[in-house]
Amino acid sequence: MTTIHRRQTRLEAVLWDLDGTLVDTEHHWRAVQAGLVGSFGGSWTESQAQSIMGRSQADSVRVLQRAGVRLPVEEIAQRVTAGVRDRLRGGVLWRPGAAELLADLRAHGIPCVLVTMSHRHIVDDILRHFPAGSFEQTVTGDMVSNGKPHPEAYEMAFALLAGTRPGLSRRNVLAIEDSLPGTTAARSAGLPTLGVPHLEPLAAADGLTIWPTLAGRSVRDLQAAAAAARTATAAGGKAPGTPRPRCTRPGSAAAQSRPRGPAS
Repeated sequence: MTTIHRRQTRLEAVLWDLDGTLVDTEHHWRAVQAGLVGSFGGSWTESQAQSIMGRSQADSVRVLQRAGVRLPVEEIAQRVTAGVRDRLRGGVLWRPGAAELLADLRAHGIPCVLVTMSHRHIVDDILRHFPAGSFEQTVTGDMVSNGKPHPEAYEMAFALLAGTRPGLSRRNVLAIEDSLPGTTAARSAGLPTLGVPHLEPLAAADGLTIWPTLAGRSVRDLQAAAAAARTATAAGGKAPGTPRPRCTRPGSAAAQSRPRGPAS
């Protein structure tokens, strides 16, 4: 294993979004959501689908109810989750360059953490298609009280890493996201952020570097992206967004008592 010196790279970890960033699952979610709305005589528009991309299960369910799905919250979540899990049985479609970049990070000894609003059991289904050891930790939507664009999930991911790496600095941890809620969450957590838009464009913002694709990129490119995002933040001030929360740490009484909901 080749290890790049930390003082040279200043890249100590990478926090990855899942849906739309690592794998292309959005078409599965949209098909199942459209089918459910259609079964109640409604129609599911592109703008409705985009409005919930990257957001929490609770946000998604509320939009589905407004679109005409006359079911309780839990039943909507269960139906959508079951439909997506069924569609994922045939495998997952990697986003261009994502698998290669994940392997490059692993080869250089740079830890990765998954930060997703999908819930644990559907994440486990997807991760069966990933190489073993791809992620040191995983933060899922059922582990937090506030979904993206709130920064809680990224705060929790950083806390998990910092618990085993004293002195870890946020400025040396890069987040990779594809959506506005995701990039807002990461930037609001004080992390340099790389945006790789998938189904919606991303506008320039403090603390954000934007690439059109991960294809052909390497660890060295990620180092440069993190440096560029840090420079943008220094030039523009603190990244705007949701104020940093008091994060419930994994293993605390609150975290242990929080029920795990269905996947989103």
